[in-house]
Amino acid sequence: MHKISTAHTNEEAIAGTTTGLINLGETVTWRAKHFGVYQTLTSKITAMQRPTYFVDEMVQGAFKSFKHEHHFQETAGITTMMDTFVYASPLGLVGKLADTLFLEQYMTQLLAKRNEVVKEFAENGRWKEVLGINLT
Repeated sequence: MHKISTAHTNEEAIAGTTTGLINLGETVTWRAKHFGVYQTLTSKITAMQRPTYFVDEMVQGAFKSFKHEHHFQETAGITTMMDTFVYASPLGLVGKLADTLFLEQYMTQLLAKRNEVVKEFAENGRWKEVLGINLT
């Protein structure tokens, strides 16, 4: 699902857990194109409480740090997903300037776009395609 929801950045899992579901303690390295440049980022699943919560944190990549929490809550048959994404840019004042000028907006839009794709798959049953569940 991650790869599908980031197709616009040509994101590929290139190391670690590259297929299937990822579990607590496992890592994945992504290669993606952002701002016209290919970058790699390795994250680790540092917390998981299926099916309501998991956290991935950067262990290597362009940020100084990042922590991405994924929360899922089911109420009356409707599942709500909420992301909390906290990051620190590298390069001190230059990084803070980049945040102000474009990076915070870029990351917000990237997550919103990803979440729209996830929502589409979740709501119309296409998630079964991702997990390889026979629809017939």
